[in-house]
Amino acid sequence: MASQLGRRGFIASATALSVGLWPAAPVRAASAMGFDEARHLLSRTSFGATPAEVHALETVDYAGAVDRLLGNIRRTAATPAPDWVTLGPAEVRRQQQMADAQRKEASDGKKLDIVRPVQEQGRELKNWWIEEMLATDQPLVERMVLFWHNHFTSSMLKVRYAPALFRQNALFRREALGNYATLLRDVARDPAMLIYLDGMRSVARQPNENFARELLELFTLGEGHYAEADIKAAARAFTGWSVNRETGQFVERPGQHDSGEKTFLGKTGRLGGEDIVTILLAQPRTAETIVEKLWLEFVSLKPDRAEVARLAGDFRRSGYEIKPLVRAILLSPAFRDPANRGALIKSPVDLIVGSVHVLGLPVPEKTGLLRMLQGLGQVPFDPPNVKGWAGGESWITTYTLLLRQQFLRRMIEATTVAPMEAGMMMAQRPNRRADRKQQLPADDGTVQMQQMQMAERRPVEGRSLRNAGVEVRLGPTLDGVESAVLVRTLLPRQPIDSVDVPSSPGVAVATAMLDTAYQLK
Repeated sequence: MASQLGRRGFIASATALSVGLWPAAPVRAASAMGFDEARHLLSRTSFGATPAEVHALETVDYAGAVDRLLGNIRRTAATPAPDWVTLGPAEVRRQQQMADAQRKEASDGKKLDIVRPVQEQGRELKNWWIEEMLATDQPLVERMVLFWHNHFTSSMLKVRYAPALFRQNALFRREALGNYATLLRDVARDPAMLIYLDGMRSVARQPNENFARELLELFTLGEGHYAEADIKAAARAFTGWSVNRETGQFVERPGQHDSGEKTFLGKTGRLGGEDIVTILLAQPRTAETIVEKLWLEFVSLKPDRAEVARLAGDFRRSGYEIKPLVRAILLSPAFRDPANRGALIKSPVDLIVGSVHVLGLPVPEKTGLLRMLQGLGQVPFDPPNVKGWAGGESWITTYTLLLRQQFLRRMIEATTVAPMEAGMMMAQRPNRRADRKQQLPADDGTVQMQQMQMAERRPVEGRSLRNAGVEVRLGPTLDGVESAVLVRTLLPRQPIDSVDVPSSPGVAVATAMLDTAYQLK
């Protein structure tokens, strides 16, 4: 069934299902939440949940479980940093120029053996973060780091200086559940952001409006809540904020700052960048923007306006403390509503990292996972544009659904992720261009024909897996667990493709992970 569904068909089929085999116990204060609610809580706050992890929470009362997830937050990564994080941009440029010169002089057969620092550091940086997602004992923190990375986007493609992106990632982790006002002020001075949005070149005689525009449109107020004159005033206020080309650190250059009078959102004065941020934090709309995004991340694709306004008011009155806001969202009736289970679509990171975690697969080399993520359209440190990944329904097309199932098939049959390397080459750019084409409207059925032809060229290997349970290698995270428990752990609601629970645990895992409902959370 899954292979025959386009994006609209997939979403319609998924949301039309009732809870069915997944009945939820009524919400009761100070009582054990039960298996299904524990599973739901973990599915939204971690990267996949094993049966043991669900069992560890199911006997805890709900509020206690939320507090456990939010307690003892570590603000630094557990995975050791790459060796090059202390290099300045001047040294990285020197190494890159040397490598480029060597490649130019080398014969064609030897070019690929010459390491180019910028590209290699970018690959290592992405591998490092995937390792942290898999290794962390605080997945909610890592989910919030990914959330802020998608809110305050910067990409390796534009920045081309991995140490700056590493430090930005550390900033997101430090304030992942900290304070948004602090985070916003620090992002405005963040070297990776100043490079990405051209702030480092913004001077009094020629203000660059890129950062000012995204600050208002994406980071705080949202489109329609400011005027073009406010963007120009903000751009003038941030002039002189730059990056030291030798050290890669933030530097303020008073001689390049526009110290003249400016009017921003009704406030007039010799405003600087700090003043702009302060004015924005005083706007009720800023809190609403963050709450709306967190609602889409944790609850559902349709924010409750009244609840958003209530939560935003509390958020602003708290001085923009993030942890109490996340706690309030997780404790909200909307989050706990059984109708919202399986109402979100897994991002590629959710799907790939979560599946590796649930299956307990060793991953000696993370590059295979990166290629999967590339094929599915979400590579850490490489968002598509300043708006980040759109998320939601955009994750599913006919092609990406087929590709997701092929990747899952390989995972299910692998003893480690390393042997899957040979199967990753299908996730290249030409496929993504075809994927974009298939989403264009067509009255003559051409697009649908392209979709079906694509499906025929890349058959879903998972179809045969339902009768091939002996191929499934259950790791320690799933071994010894009953089939019914495995299916309830892997699926947020009753299966879409089949309602029969196979007796064999291996077949149960394969059937559940290749069921369309596994794409939901």
